[in-house]
Amino acid sequence: MASSTVPSSQPDRPPRPNLVFRQLRGPRSPAEFAAAVRRAAREIGERVSCDARYVHRVEAGEIRCPNYAYERVFLHMFPGRTLTDLGFAPRSSVRGRRARDAARETGAADEPYDTQDRYDTYDHEESDVLRRAFMTGGGATVAAASLGPLGIAPDASAAQRAVRRAGASDAGALEEAVRRIRLLDDRHGADGLYRRAAAPLRAAYALLDAGATRQRTADRLYAGAGELAISVGWLAHDSGRFDDARSHYAEALATARVTGDPGLEAHAFCNTAFLARDAGRPREAVRAAQAAQRVARSLGSPRLMSLLALREAGGWAGLADRTGCEQALARAQAYFERGPSEADPEWMSFYGEAELEGLEAQCWSTLGDWPRAARHARRAAELQDPHFTRNIALYTAELADDLARGGRPDEAAQAGMRVLDLLAEVQSSRIQTMLAGTSRVLLPHRRASGVSAFLDRHASFPRVV
Repeated sequence: MASSTVPSSQPDRPPRPNLVFRQLRGPRSPAEFAAAVRRAAREIGERVSCDARYVHRVEAGEIRCPNYAYERVFLHMFPGRTLTDLGFAPRSSVRGRRARDAARETGAADEPYDTQDRYDTYDHEESDVLRRAFMTGGGATVAAASLGPLGIAPDASAAQRAVRRAGASDAGALEEAVRRIRLLDDRHGADGLYRRAAAPLRAAYALLDAGATRQRTADRLYAGAGELAISVGWLAHDSGRFDDARSHYAEALATARVTGDPGLEAHAFCNTAFLARDAGRPREAVRAAQAAQRVARSLGSPRLMSLLALREAGGWAGLADRTGCEQALARAQAYFERGPSEADPEWMSFYGEAELEGLEAQCWSTLGDWPRAARHARRAAELQDPHFTRNIALYTAELADDLARGGRPDEAAQAGMRVLDLLAEVQSSRIQTMLAGTSRVLLPHRRASGVSAFLDRHASFPRVV
């Protein structure tokens, strides 16, 4: 076990900003540049999960040398240049045996210059990924909390007793755990992750109870713990555990209120609104979404305001208030058209035109306008970035249901077949429930083209346990 003495939160060598990389980004926002990186990766068959946070870390010098996947992408984007031409340190200076040995002795991770490669492939090792998310932070606090198979002692209080004060490396490990959980959910859905993700959440609150070396570190820990509570709440939400989700969202909201963090508060209200809609409490969904918008106005993110207006629209649709829904949808579209900004929260990486279309499809479906819902659902599935496998499955399931209820059983069966193909990779009770409802609607149309084959395949498909 590592010593309980917490190393200084100041690194031995302060990172040097990568000014070259910043110049190469040009006028694009970090989110826009991250999207360009992902597009370039697809062009050469690579899979990277670049987001605005990663771009910030590169430009701040925290990532001295990218992993090999990112290296290939960057060299593809900027042909004729080397890594050093892009402002990175030579790989030999950060990957040598001496550097690795020093990292082992101090508990430091190689994450700052070889990030995300370990979780760009899943291989159904969710528990190992989540364990590493807390073990690679480097601090003694994280090491003390990394006793169980998922990166946490079976008794969270034991982890708390084993630590003194949390440092910057612990806050970094917590933030990384949030990213990894979100990434795995994007690709594979919630059902296989929820129970595994609860342990890192206990570790996060053990870190808060232990205290921090600096106020900035404490602020990062509270924000990270709140975001992790929302992520775990979403996993519960998407896997049908609504009571658990409500508890986790409430925990995140309380954390936001204690620390005066409007970004975290808006996020917690956003997810609470979504949960209320799904749980059949549409008026609560409207109130929570409106509360989120009041908090978020000061944050300067039109895209966040757009998403929150969509959450409100979903509540109005549940109340069968078409006028209220249409007004909220119009605001969502107007905010969205203002484009991305530096103020967009990192957790909103999923929110693009595809999600806008998908959420609008859900509103029209709730209102019973099946043809209009199907149009938006089809467009959502076509627009979605291939990285978000779960969302592609979700939008296609929405499309199948809208087509079935709108009297187009043959097209619904085709869409349902595509969902079943995707469910080989995705575990989501939400999607399975939607598909089960579609199959019930299609039962009287078994003789229509393709419907019988879909129903038979759906009946034999293994259910999530």
